[in-house]
Amino acid sequence: MKSERTKGEVLLEIRDLKIEGQSDDVWHEIVKGVGLTLRRGEVLGLIGESGAGKSTIGLAAMGFARPGCRITGGSIVFDGMDLRKASEEERRALRGSRIAYVAQSAAASFNPAHRIIDQTVETAVGHDVRPRNEAEADAKDLYTRLKLPNPATIGNRYPHQVSGGQLQRAMTAMAMSCRPDLIIFDEPTTALDVTTQVDVLAAMRDIVEQFNTAAIYITHDLAVVAQMAHRIMVLRHGKLVEEAPTREMLTQPKEAYTKTLWAVRSLAMPERTAKDVVLRIHDVDATYGGVIKVLENVTVQVPRGRTVAVVGESGSGKSTLARVITGLLPPKKGEVYFNGKPLPRALKDRDKETLRRVQMIYQSADTALNPRQRVRDVIGRPLEFYLGLKGQERDRKVVELLEQIELSEDLIDRFPGELSGGQKQRICIARALAADPELIICDEVTSALDQIVQEGILKLLLKLQKETNVSYLFITHDIATVRAIADEIVVMYQGRVVQQGLKTEVLSPPHPAYTELLLSSVPQMDPDWLTHLLEKRAAAKAKVKA
Repeated sequence: MKSERTKGEVLLEIRDLKIEGQSDDVWHEIVKGVGLTLRRGEVLGLIGESGAGKSTIGLAAMGFARPGCRITGGSIVFDGMDLRKASEEERRALRGSRIAYVAQSAAASFNPAHRIIDQTVETAVGHDVRPRNEAEADAKDLYTRLKLPNPATIGNRYPHQVSGGQLQRAMTAMAMSCRPDLIIFDEPTTALDVTTQVDVLAAMRDIVEQFNTAAIYITHDLAVVAQMAHRIMVLRHGKLVEEAPTREMLTQPKEAYTKTLWAVRSLAMPERTAKDVVLRIHDVDATYGGVIKVLENVTVQVPRGRTVAVVGESGSGKSTLARVITGLLPPKKGEVYFNGKPLPRALKDRDKETLRRVQMIYQSADTALNPRQRVRDVIGRPLEFYLGLKGQERDRKVVELLEQIELSEDLIDRFPGELSGGQKQRICIARALAADPELIICDEVTSALDQIVQEGILKLLLKLQKETNVSYLFITHDIATVRAIADEIVVMYQGRVVQQGLKTEVLSPPHPAYTELLLSSVPQMDPDWLTHLLEKRAAAKAKVKA
């Protein structure tokens, strides 16, 4: 049974935590003496760049170390129990019931062979928190709170039948099903568009407050952590840089590194000029199963050497558009032209040269990389397949690509599981670049990266564009990224294009209603932003009803 939840009582205390990671049979310290105290009802934000140790510390709060890591020092005391001294059986009994974890990649966390509702209720039923019928009713209530569409029936779907954002919210419901004392949120809104993110943040904050739940909120998004956290810890290279209450941290950061994190949130990029059109999508309709229409009358152009950003909320058709372009989902109507010539509709009908010219970088690096292939093989495969490079010539090019994406050649023999989330995504970028393409479709490629790494990746993509004249179709829900990298913007809603044009035009008022909603939903580095936005929306709804 859970102990009584007395607000303000210390729930978790970590002291002098040390964790090592293994690389090439050598153990290196990756968390270096970090400590934290978390009270009931409190939300602690952990921020820092990729590889800072945020997720490793979050997992350690459950008494867990991922494969290739080991906890070598310190204490982890949860509600009076030292998890380092507890048996594996005792730790396992806590996980899911009293300590829950919401992972960054929902797509990699769900079993594709089971319905969503079955996976949501599994922990509550397995830990005898409530019987199956009550667990299902509670799951549907959580779906409603988390703003999932058709909450009474969406659980009957399989994971691949919902959008990435919807699956992420379903995983949040699964974690909350046992009403745990502690929830570890590891980038839980990374996959969500800005409008959906507002609803989910509000729902998570309400549930945490309602049940007096403590939370560790791991993120690279400073504006998001400002809405959720009471305190913020800044980490770098496995060490604590500084810690302070959220408002103090945002307005008066003391350390130079923290000030750098704050500064790189705004990033201005130069405008560029277009020549001709490399990709033209003309009047495209697309359906799933020949019945469910997901794209309708979509017309989009991508000029050579320029970046077109496609924005819209989860389920608006952004990723489906990418599937049409790549031939994974042949259009029901309309044509896709590349360099003025119609692209074969289906992937199987495209020759090797056509495939080489259009590459894609996927949203979830966890599911896009083969866990059994080393980095040299992941990047080397397209070099061999498209360009015919082999042996030392291939390896030299792999090292060159690693340098381009600012990774050390020391990583060349690592498996994906030995890399951080940011490193994995950069490997995906290198794999796409290896084919020397003319067009790269970037599907949320920076969503899993912290601000500093995002800045480096965006600058890298722009540098490569300048050097090679490559074009980007950049699918994203992050308006800050759109401002940074886009030349032109396409706004989508429910499978249709509702606005498009130059970035300066689309982002300048007055805006169409849906564009205005997207822009107003971008989190600001003000702890009161979410509260004020929700009040504003409530007032607008009340005015409409009156």
